Amino acid sequence: MDVFFGHRRFLPSTHRWRSNLDFDGRTDRKRPPRRFSSVDIMDQLRRVKTTILGKHPNYGGVKRKRGDDELNWRKKSIFYELPYWAEIDLKHNLDVMHIEKNICDSLLGTLMGDPHKSKDTDNARRDLQNLGIRSELHLYEDGNKLMKPAAEYTFSEANRRKFSNLWKNVAQNDSRIVGLKSHDCHVIMQRLLPVGCRSLVNKTISSTIIELCTFFNQLCARTVNVTDMVRAQDQLVIILCKLERIFPPAFFDIMIHLVLHLPEEAILGGPVYMRWMYPFERYLKRLKDYVRNAAKPEGSISEGYVIDEALTFCSRYFDDIETRFNRPDRNDDGIHRTRRLFIYAMNRVHAPEVTHELLSLASKSNIFVSSYPACIVNGVRFVTHARDVRLKTQNSGVSVPGTENEIFYGQLQEILEFSYLNDLSVVLFKCKWFRCDSRRMVIENNITSINISSESYKDDQFILASQAQQVFYVEDASRGPNWRVVQHVNHRSIWDIIEDGMSDIDLLQDNSSSNFTLFVDLGNLPQINLQRNDGDVIPIVQPFTAVSQHVNETVSFLNDDDEENVSEEDDETVEESADEETDEGNDVVDTEEDDDDHSYHTSDSD
Repeated sequence: MDVFFGHRRFLPSTHRWRSNLDFDGRTDRKRPPRRFSSVDIMDQLRRVKTTILGKHPNYGGVKRKRGDDELNWRKKSIFYELPYWAEIDLKHNLDVMHIEKNICDSLLGTLMGDPHKSKDTDNARRDLQNLGIRSELHLYEDGNKLMKPAAEYTFSEANRRKFSNLWKNVAQNDSRIVGLKSHDCHVIMQRLLPVGCRSLVNKTISSTIIELCTFFNQLCARTVNVTDMVRAQDQLVIILCKLERIFPPAFFDIMIHLVLHLPEEAILGGPVYMRWMYPFERYLKRLKDYVRNAAKPEGSISEGYVIDEALTFCSRYFDDIETRFNRPDRNDDGIHRTRRLFIYAMNRVHAPEVTHELLSLASKSNIFVSSYPACIVNGVRFVTHARDVRLKTQNSGVSVPGTENEIFYGQLQEILEFSYLNDLSVVLFKCKWFRCDSRRMVIENNITSINISSESYKDDQFILASQAQQVFYVEDASRGPNWRVVQHVNHRSIWDIIEDGMSDIDLLQDNSSSNFTLFVDLGNLPQINLQRNDGDVIPIVQPFTAVSQHVNETVSFLNDDDEENVSEEDDETVEESADEETDEGNDVVDTEEDDDDHSYHTSDSD
């Protein structure tokens, strides 16, 4: 398993963390990997020989060894035959969907202590002992057993149950959460994980995880600000370095490293939602549903596709039959044919003549008022709190922006419809508003927590239905039973359009990367004890043996400079530190390290 550990090389050359020994027991003076121009890449590809990939019989049934002059190229892509391909800045697209899912699996598996997905394995602890760092997490002998101390970045048994209670209908088996799809991991990374980990792990660890989740919130916004991505590029280096200080080297696989390249790809390729794999995966699911004969899947897909296209074409000419083109939306506002229902928004009247709407309002409403337990406004479903408590879903949270950029939060209590002349009506929401002063509303790490025990504005509870914005409330275990975390939502098919003359921007989408402030603490590197203070240890079934030589010889990267990254003084420092560790009698392997290497190569045999 290749471990991409050593992101300090992307820090400025004078950064104080480069001299810190808490990361891997040595200083880091390597420069960032250099970039190759299109001319350099084409020159390298000319040296690549035309070979047969895989375990071909001509090579004795094994993979062919790469020659020294071939660098890391195995073959020349057919895309390079296009005349413009060599000059394209973004030749390949990193899929954010799978990167986010794999990072979520690694974080959840390590935090929950999942024996199948955790990166905190026995060999990962041996890596720490080989490197001579974090002695509190080293394996130790207790009689005939080999014991593994519980790490601070893992949940205790009680905290695992608390964290699992954040969501429902997910199969749980002690330390495992199974049945998660890619979109489930997307929601967990951006919604649940920042809220759940705050009170369950050390504050330094939780804040670092929240910073990583905030970056994914920025990256997945519909509107991506170039300035935000440039700033995130620098802050991601700090986040990855802080993760290296917390988690073992085995945690840093290729997926963790690829996060460093996502801001630049967002700048070159645009918003992520136009490039990730969600729509393609959904369409592949649709094609798989066409299969009726498992022995002939291709024919079934072709036949189903043709039938679907034919029905779609014919349905355009059917007016008296319900089709996909005239079928009402799932969250349709439900406008009645016999009576016009308006959600009336009061605007300033510029014309001097009296309109029908103004005349209807001036004539007062009917004395009978209709009350509803639920309604749909602009495609968004709202449900009263009395009905919401009996459901597994939540649709009673509302928010309203104030005149001075403040936001009021509350719960929907009643939905009232007032009828007027000319078959017009106005829908009002009666809400319970929470007191949101400085003591009852806390904003920390882009997480807004409010106290719902105190009510405010009892004499001003009504708002127009068109003014309400839907929010969700999640229990905040870090502050108490009366505290809730506010989750703002962005509905998939709703877009905010700027009126003419208000701005030079043609379209303002309803969430932006600037809505999420990515602030990374650049203070001194915290000195934390990574052993849990509850005294919990994990016995290892295998008998005690000497710590194996788990760190193997390193291999340099293609884009590393050959001789310029490390000075002679740094080489002497590394050699002296290795000699000192050997003289102390520790079982440290003095690896023959390439000065330009970026990673350790370890073998995970668990």
